[in-house]
Amino acid sequence: MYKALIRPLFFLLDAEKVHHLSFKLIKTFSRLGFSGLFRSIFQIEDPGLEREVFGLKFKNPVGLAAGFDKDAKLFNELADFGFGFVEIGTLTPKPQAGNPKKRLFRLKADKAIINRMGFNNEGVFDAAERLKKEHRVLIGGNIGKNKTTPNDQAIKDYLICLDALFEDVDYFVVNVSSPNTPGLRELQDKEPLTALLNALKRENTKLAEKLDAKEKPILLKIAPDLSEDQLLDIIKIVDRTGIDGIIATNTTIGREDLKSDFILQEEKGGLSGKPLTKKSTEVIRFLAEKSGKSFPIIGVGGIHSAEDALEKLEAGADLVQLWTGFVYEGPGLVKKINKAILERN
Repeated sequence: MYKALIRPLFFLLDAEKVHHLSFKLIKTFSRLGFSGLFRSIFQIEDPGLEREVFGLKFKNPVGLAAGFDKDAKLFNELADFGFGFVEIGTLTPKPQAGNPKKRLFRLKADKAIINRMGFNNEGVFDAAERLKKEHRVLIGGNIGKNKTTPNDQAIKDYLICLDALFEDVDYFVVNVSSPNTPGLRELQDKEPLTALLNALKRENTKLAEKLDAKEKPILLKIAPDLSEDQLLDIIKIVDRTGIDGIIATNTTIGREDLKSDFILQEEKGGLSGKPLTKKSTEVIRFLAEKSGKSFPIIGVGGIHSAEDALEKLEAGADLVQLWTGFVYEGPGLVKKINKAILERN
């Protein structure tokens, strides 16, 4: 029903407006008591789907990637669609409007999206308050820096976000790979990245000791556009800093072999969806093989079918995440992936 009826109607409207409309609809249906119906349709409860990764127990390995529920407003309702975990953010210390609109574009012929949102969010402290309510699902906190914060002061922004969310998320994701905040990807370079991750690790330990709690897993989200030498540096950095894993990958600035109108292709921003499927899988495989599978990997990028997800798992991912595939294929994709995983077991 989603692809036959709902998606064609949604795709008649502006992409960002539809995103907000879908939020309102999901929230409304949940308040009207449809949560149980959604769970009965989309969720699969089976011990064969459970995964223990970086010290956390996931009820299934299919998550929702950051960028969908930026401000932690809908994580419980989204869990009803069968996700094993939901990643909120990217959050920054101060609220920011993001880049000027129009900033979200569908490339229908490619089953892709270009976005240049620019970390639009209401600020980490507002999100932290919403996260105080009970969670029905594991929550990841994706953190970044404000656009106006210079790179030489970026560590402070990430530390503010870590402090604000520490008690209310299950793991952290350090986002230095979005192409939509000027200069952000420079933080992926070896020296600044090592300094940032070491600072976060120290703060993580300090907060855990202060609160008599366990340290939270810290993951790094990387771009799909890194060279093999840069990926080898990432492996060394994971080893030296002791962070808990990698999310591979964010959106790409590449525009190879697209079918959509050239005008759309030329829009600035990060490209996600089917054109990213192979590239992100190759990054996962490279990291897994060259590291000897020494750290967990969450695979994301171009998952539009159960087969796409299985390929990422076979390449070395421990968990997978959806975003653009969720938009194009609908919530039924989560169940299809989980069923395929059970059949493969």
